[in-house]
Amino acid sequence: MKILNTIDELNKWKKEGNVITLFTADWCPDCRVIEPVLPEIENENPDFTFVMIDRDQFIELCQEYDVFGIPSFIAFKDGQEIGRFVSKERKTKEQITEFIEGLPN
Repeated sequence: MKILNTIDELNKWKKEGNVITLFTADWCPDCRVIEPVLPEIENENPDFTFVMIDRDQFIELCQEYDVFGIPSFIAFKDGQEIGRFVSKERKTKEQITEFIEGLPN
């Protein structure tokens, strides 16, 4: 999983194809719970570039994308948002997988 360092990086990745962003934070216990399954999810979905965004470092992106709870996922295809799994609740591997499988092709 890529770790976002600049907004320019995100804009570049979003234009290049399928991207799933994960808004997270070091202090978020629900984020730590899903962390061990993220490599599996990434390996099962090679058509996507996965990008981890630290919400404390990029609070302006959270505001821009209306992300009020973490962990939250937003999917993009060729620069356009195609889906989001945004809530303040804990997410399971199954829920994340269902979200990805439900995205438009």
